[in-house]
Amino acid sequence: MRKKARYVNEDLCTGCGACAEKCPTSVANEYELGLGKRKAIYKFYAQGIPSVFCIDPNSCRTFQGKKCGVCEKVCEAKAIDYKQEDKILELNVGAIILSTGYDLFDATRIPEYGYGRLPNVVNAMEFERLLSASGPTEGHVERLSDIRDHHLIKTSEKKLKKSSKSLASYEKKHKMSSDDFYKQFTAGNISDGDEFPKWAKQYESVQEATKELEELKAKAEKFDIATRLAFIQCVGSRDFRFNKYCSSYCCMHSLKEAMMAKDHDARTEAYIFNMDLRTVGKGFEEYKVRGAEQIGLHYVRGRVAEITQDENENPIIWYEETTSQTTKHMTVDLAILAVACEAPKGIEKMAEMLGADLDENRFFKTDLLNPLDTTVPGIFVCGCAQRPMDIPESVAQASSAACRAAEVVAGG
Repeated sequence: MRKKARYVNEDLCTGCGACAEKCPTSVANEYELGLGKRKAIYKFYAQGIPSVFCIDPNSCRTFQGKKCGVCEKVCEAKAIDYKQEDKILELNVGAIILSTGYDLFDATRIPEYGYGRLPNVVNAMEFERLLSASGPTEGHVERLSDIRDHHLIKTSEKKLKKSSKSLASYEKKHKMSSDDFYKQFTAGNISDGDEFPKWAKQYESVQEATKELEELKAKAEKFDIATRLAFIQCVGSRDFRFNKYCSSYCCMHSLKEAMMAKDHDARTEAYIFNMDLRTVGKGFEEYKVRGAEQIGLHYVRGRVAEITQDENENPIIWYEETTSQTTKHMTVDLAILAVACEAPKGIEKMAEMLGADLDENRFFKTDLLNPLDTTVPGIFVCGCAQRPMDIPESVAQASSAACRAAEVVAGG
């Protein structure tokens, strides 16, 4: 088994976070699905065990041959170890439990839904992070186009500040304001000097950037959280083009997210577009009924055909409402795609290595009478290694798999 190098000594790191606070490098955060930033030294997520940091060598300046070493300087525990290497561990085990997790269906494979092209079309996991108090927006359901514009404002302000300094150097050298200079330059009263055209061009650039920034700020003043939401079910599942199976947890996931959004802001109107809502589990049907009767969720029976957008980048949902047999469209603030649960990449290689069989959907094949047992004795599964399932069932299966493994190790 390969144990990857953290470049941080687990026995010394106290998890204080001083290294990440001072680290000068920020990159896209994978845990936030690219919606937020993390440092080159980081924790993958807050509840990770052990609660210690690790260094990403692909983004760390030290590993890229640049001068830095900030984390090493600020670490009072002296836990930073740039020379740490991967380790190969040989384990003598009596049983194996496969808990591979799953991959999300890539919604760009359905271009008519606009995912990856329309900014305010997100998948269910991205929306989950927007709802989270520890997420990139601290639980405020902001439209991605608004988040983009806020970042653009900050970037523009930095560029404008840098350009203004350049103008200030011209003004100091020639003892003249840029406004006065530009009036005289355009009137033809100033022509001598090689740097005057550059000064004029820089002035025009600053004026144009200032105007664009003011317009962007005026637009941003009208931004509000997304209160009109559309949840699109069965994206990539129950679809013969991609996955024939039902991903099982998507309906309840969307119901939960819609209720949480309503709890965050009472103005929220949530529409759940579905072929049929499959609420398989104890109390799940009652939960669905309560969502409509008490929370005010709207269940729209009909398959969404296409998602476009208006001039304000609001998604427009085009669908056939099967109950009335009419084609309709609806404009919302945010469209959330309940994407399918798929077997993870590389599962075929793992199955080949273990000698275990996969089923037609690329999940591990198990015995009908012993649903945790793979085709290889002593190798068991739990959670989405077997098939799509929700958290309660995954946790119950994990306990069962641990018991089966204990039986084998104990000689049963």
